[in-house]
Amino acid sequence: MRLPYCLISASVLTLAAATTSLADDHWPAPVQALASQGLEIHAEFEAPGGFKGFAASYPSGEVAIYLTPDGKHAIVGTLVDAEGNDLSDAALDEHVRAAQFVEVWERLEQSHWIQDGDAEAPRVVYTFTDPNCPYCRQFWEAARPWVEAGEVQLRHIMVGILASSSPAKAATLLGAEDPAAALHAHSDGGDEIVPTAQAREIEEQVYANNQLFEELGMIATPSTLFRDGDRVDRVQGLPNDERMIEVMGGKAP
Repeated sequence: MRLPYCLISASVLTLAAATTSLADDHWPAPVQALASQGLEIHAEFEAPGGFKGFAASYPSGEVAIYLTPDGKHAIVGTLVDAEGNDLSDAALDEHVRAAQFVEVWERLEQSHWIQDGDAEAPRVVYTFTDPNCPYCRQFWEAARPWVEAGEVQLRHIMVGILASSSPAKAATLLGAEDPAAALHAHSDGGDEIVPTAQAREIEEQVYANNQLFEELGMIATPSTLFRDGDRVDRVQGLPNDERMIEVMGGKAP
């Protein structure tokens, strides 16, 4: 079975939260103990049942801590109500992920990308694109209705990871006289990009994009990030029809 993405062997790293935790001695003893074991404590929040909640993060994710009413014990995990609703997620969004979402979006904006679509489009979507990835081309084609209608601007963050020729091809597209036209010609199957020598600055841009790809924990191309309210959501691989509507912010025009 062929999977709808190009799998990449890469170290999986996650951005640390931008918020700064208070000094360890600010927290109750069980929470301090968890901090000494590597958790970063970001904030205290209200919790039901006599518990005190604490929002925390570690290198690969976020977690809620619940201090028991006696103040001597802590439970790490998800708190649910009688209907099974997650009572931890909103607090983690507010106290940990919100800062991470802002930081992630800023890093995407500062990366090296090729504009695909109207600069004034109301929705911006970032996608990591390897020139040798066939599913990146499929995603490009699937996005045409939204892009051509002026509703979505795709920003292709060019990476060179899949094959030995990928970095040079990515640099050639970034360094083209008209990068948008070059990417269009390459993606619609008309012109296969032929790698050419580029300035050191352009090669370093591809390298920086590769690093960002890894630091965001991506493992496949295309990997696409988009805003969902205040959150930054992601799809790794070619989105199915339902996810495509979420990525593009609505049904195809």
